[in-house]
This record gives sequence, structure tokens and C-alpha cells, in this order.
Amino acid sequence: MTYKIVLVGGGGREDALARKLFEDGAEIVSIMPNDNPSIRSLSSETLVTQSMNTDLLVNYIKDKKPDLVFVGPDGYLETNLVDKLLMTKIKIASPSSEAFKIESSKIFMRQLMRRYGIQGNLKYDVIDDQYNAKTLLMDTEREFAIKPVGLTGGKGVKLTNLHFGNRADAINYANEIIRRDKRVLIEEAVFGEEFSMQLFSDGSDVLFAPIAQDFKRLEERDQGPNTGGMGSITDKDMRLPFITSSNYEKAKQISRKFVTSMYDDGQMFKGVMYVQFMQTPSELKVIEVNGRLGDPEGMNILTLMSGDSVDLLFRIANAEISGAKINFRKNATTLKYLVPPGYGTDPVPGNLTVNLAGLPEHVKIYYSSVNGTLADVQMTKSRGLAILAEGESIEEASDTVEKNLWRVGGKFKMRHDIGTSEMLQKKREAVKNLKN
Repeated sequence: MTYKIVLVGGGGREDALARKLFEDGAEIVSIMPNDNPSIRSLSSETLVTQSMNTDLLVNYIKDKKPDLVFVGPDGYLETNLVDKLLMTKIKIASPSSEAFKIESSKIFMRQLMRRYGIQGNLKYDVIDDQYNAKTLLMDTEREFAIKPVGLTGGKGVKLTNLHFGNRADAINYANEIIRRDKRVLIEEAVFGEEFSMQLFSDGSDVLFAPIAQDFKRLEERDQGPNTGGMGSITDKDMRLPFITSSNYEKAKQISRKFVTSMYDDGQMFKGVMYVQFMQTPSELKVIEVNGRLGDPEGMNILTLMSGDSVDLLFRIANAEISGAKINFRKNATTLKYLVPPGYGTDPVPGNLTVNLAGLPEHVKIYYSSVNGTLADVQMTKSRGLAILAEGESIEEASDTVEKNLWRVGGKFKMRHDIGTSEMLQKKREAVKNLKN
């Protein structure tokens, strides 16, 4: 039987999911804010709209009579789209807006950790007064992370020791957030190796994917402003070579605890969750929680996934994930994003040509926030193409990405250092100094 699945979202992670669902026999109807040519090529019908009118979207979806809906991007998940779909009795494998508060409200996430004693919480203050923000941030003996309380696309968090010339600039940034959002979240800053634990949840049980590391900073050697993510890596043994085995197991325990705590809190989280951790010299810390597939990390795990992805989504919707027959190939992956020149500051989108002829099976070119055709891509101001390779090692996969860059013509920026031997060696050396 062929199941009709409505897929909402037009980015790289949705492209990766669309390919997997199509491969596993689904009929795809897509709703996208941009005309992603890869997703369109896999869809029986497509609605391209930037409207966030959820009544319009629900009516369109109902008219298609789908068997299941999957909503990808955070902007849609923050609305009442899923809530309205749930009222129609359509099966959905994505979290409600209340459950999505695990991402859309950083305060909710921290308070949930406190209420249920979830390990890895940070010291934090929620401040709604500019004087109090200044008083706290003037403590130059400590470093802080300044965060808007809501969604930022990975670009709103700033550290006092990395993103500001002085504390006055940090105070001005905190005050700017207070003026706009009425409050700001100020956390203790922690440093180490950050990684993502992604899992599929049916509200009470979970299925873990390989852990990944993404690279948010724009420039090589992790310099420059934060972005939505310039690339990501996974390794063939489900964890990364610079993450200790004890921290890997702790990360699984903590991630599962988020799901069970939300269940006990009256909010079943159905969908994909990923918890971002920091492996510090003293202990494992939770940086944030996201209620969706990672971008780019989601592309890594979907590429490695074997088994029936259509069945997996239905099991998420039906709260029976324990029976899912899903595995992940024991290969490493490296992904590098191609973005418009000036991305992160003042992007200048142009056109890219793509040569897919003879593309090896272990190499994927995913289409993200672009329009056009598979061969001639029109970039937007966001990320364009993601080149991902599988290999015996992260380094081998990184080299394979570089060897396939000739396939893309035009002006773009990318980080060549992601997954290289030099980068990984520095991370391996750093982990030797950790206590756990």
C-alpha cells in the first residue's frame, strides 16, 4: 500500500527526509516556503507559499486527504498548525505547539530540568530589567551566554568572551533583547566539545540516532559569527572519537529523561528531538533542546538510516515506536554547506550550476533554501546546497566532499576544515584532558 504523506518545509533536512520517504514507497505532497527543486521532483503535488496562515495550510492539507503529516521547520512548529491538524484526526508525527515549547521557550526547558532533576542544567537567570542585567554582566570574573528566550535560528546566542569587544557591548545586547522581548536569559558560559544527540520519540519511548557535531561558526577554525550551521559530522560507532563513552551513555540517559519528564508534565512529545550537549572538563552540560530534526545534523542521520522510514513516522504518531525496524549504517559522514558570499553578515545570493552526472552513491547533494532546477539553482540569503559523503572515517568522508566540489559552479562560501585530520586531531588531544 502506498501512503500519502504531507511534508511541510523546504530546506535541506526536508530534502533528505523526502528522499528517504520516497525511497520507502511514500507518495509525497509538499508545502514549502521556497521552490526546492529536489523536493518538488519527488512530490506528486506541491504548494509553494510563504504564508503562515495556518487555516489556509490546514485546508490545503485536508483537501489532499493524507495518511500522515510531518512538519519540519521550527517556524511552523511554533504556530498552531500541528494543533489544528490534530483536531482533524489526521495522523501527525510532529510535536504540538505546547510540546514544542521545549525549543521555543528556553526558559521552559531550563525550568523543566529543574523540576524533574534532569542532569546537566546550567546556572541561569531570567531578567526583565536592564539595571539587573547590567549588574550581573558587570561581574567580569565570570563568562556568560546571553540568549533570547525564543527561537533564533541558531544565531541569537552570544558569549561574553567571544562575541563582544567589552562588557559594555554585552550589556547593550542584553538590553536590546529586553526592549524587544521584555526579558532575556543569561546563563553561565561553559566550554568544551559540543555535540547533538538526536532521537525519535513517540511521547514515551525513544529511538536513538548516531550523535553528531555541527559547526555553527562561519569561518574556519570556529571563528566568526554564529550561523544556522556550516556543516556536520557523524562517526561509524554511533558516537564521535572525541566524546568519552561515559558521556555518550549519560547523554542518552539525559535525552530520554526529557521525553519522560514531558510525558509526566502532561505533554507527550511526538517527533524528532535533539539535545545539544557540551562535554566540559568537569561534567556534561545541556546547552539547549530542539524539537525537530537538526539542520544540518538531520541530513547525516537520514542518509545513514536503513529500514522503513514511513513505518517509523506512523509508529511515532501511533505511540508504538518500540516496534520500529530502523538501523543506521556503520559509516562515518561529513557534510559541508555551500552558502552565498557574505552569509552571516550581508549575503549576496547568486546562481549555482550543479552537475549530478555519475554522482557516486555514497555522495549526496542536498538542496536547502533555494529555488530553480536541479541543474541551475537560485540561491536565497540562507544556506544553499549541502554536500555529504559517507566513508570509513570522518576524514575520508571530508576528502570525498572536497573531491566532488567540481560539480558545483558559481560563487559560494564554505568551510573546508570540517572533518579534516587536523581538526579531529585537535579534538582528540583536547578530550585527553577531560576528567570523565
